[in-house]
Amino acid sequence: MGVGAFKIRGNKKLSGILEVEGSKNGSLPIFVATLIEKGTYILRNIPNLMDIRTLIKLLESLGLEVEQLDKHSYKIVNNGIKNIEASYELVKKMRASFLVMGPILAHCGEAKVSLPGGCAIGARPVDLHLKGFEALGTEITIEHGYVYGKVKDGKLKGDKIILDFPSVGATENIIMAAVKAEGVTIIENVAREPEIDDLCHFLNKMGAKIEGIGEGKLTITGVDKLYPCEYEIIPDRIVAGTFIIAAVMFEGVKVKGVRTEHLESFLMKLQEMGVTYHIDENGLFEVTSKLEDLKGVKVKTMPHPGFPTDLQSPIMTLMCLAKGSSEITETIFENRFMHVPELNRMGAEITTEKNIAVIKGIDKFSSAQVMSSDLRAGAALVLAALKSEGESTVNRIYHIDRGYEDLEIKLRNIGADIERVKEEI
Repeated sequence: MGVGAFKIRGNKKLSGILEVEGSKNGSLPIFVATLIEKGTYILRNIPNLMDIRTLIKLLESLGLEVEQLDKHSYKIVNNGIKNIEASYELVKKMRASFLVMGPILAHCGEAKVSLPGGCAIGARPVDLHLKGFEALGTEITIEHGYVYGKVKDGKLKGDKIILDFPSVGATENIIMAAVKAEGVTIIENVAREPEIDDLCHFLNKMGAKIEGIGEGKLTITGVDKLYPCEYEIIPDRIVAGTFIIAAVMFEGVKVKGVRTEHLESFLMKLQEMGVTYHIDENGLFEVTSKLEDLKGVKVKTMPHPGFPTDLQSPIMTLMCLAKGSSEITETIFENRFMHVPELNRMGAEITTEKNIAVIKGIDKFSSAQVMSSDLRAGAALVLAALKSEGESTVNRIYHIDRGYEDLEIKLRNIGADIERVKEEI
């Protein structure tokens, strides 16, 4: 794990099954939710990733005991939160760490959490979280890079909250604070990602009363007590989407662990490109079309249930091999085309203007030395390298390690010539 590069000798015949691991973005909030109530929890289908290990250190610093039962299962024992402060040292490593604030407020009535990554206070990305906590009766003060929250009268109280934007993190944090608040909390314009639905199902299994899951408006009736439970996390839809693209690019590759209901807009775009597929009742996905028959399409990234921004870079690699031209409009992140110059180094013909990329179809990629700028960009470059003549090196793969478990092992098992080496740049 960690630093290094992938050396990939491309154009090999790949065949076999790529198995999708548990959802990283589903696991993190559910791990954090164990802070809300004392007791023993068993969580299954947890991906073996650095972000999970970072979060475990944070939970242990707050007084929880975490034991790994096997590669993908954990036992978490909450004997009461011993420390209400989540330190900068741990929070700076991962934005999702800020999610501990809602559960600590629900458990202890006060919390002190570092701003993630030492954000400038101005347009900080946690303002929606804080507005939600304030609506539930928390007094918020910010000093020395920490947010301190104290619940007035020692008890959170339900209220109506309308989010300015369907923020995933704010939705999760407010839900976790509200499940034990007195009365009813209504949250409107909530994020609708499957990972949020999974968090709500987990909390309901503990005895929470959350209604309207997946509909954009949640009604939460507070309860006095929750009960620890055993829970299995959903498969990672972004890993599934990435592997599906690999299956479209390489005849003979199948994907296990696909939930089509989590990927509807993505699959509709693939169908528009000319991809046909079959999926059985066990979630085994098999492509029945040929790569050379694909044509270009237009994609616009949107909050769920729209096309996921996290699959924008992997689908761009596929678009390079489609006939004609394709277009991607990125509406979620302003700086998410950093993989374009790297793909162009591999023979792609992509031009960008502001938040629009135009991709002209090419016959094939050529090998090159490239660098991943972020997690999904890294996956896009690996896909391109697998389809290139000759030997490519993908540097800075620590990004890839944050979101794909044992990627090179999985690829090697289906015939890829890929190895982890020391970084060359």
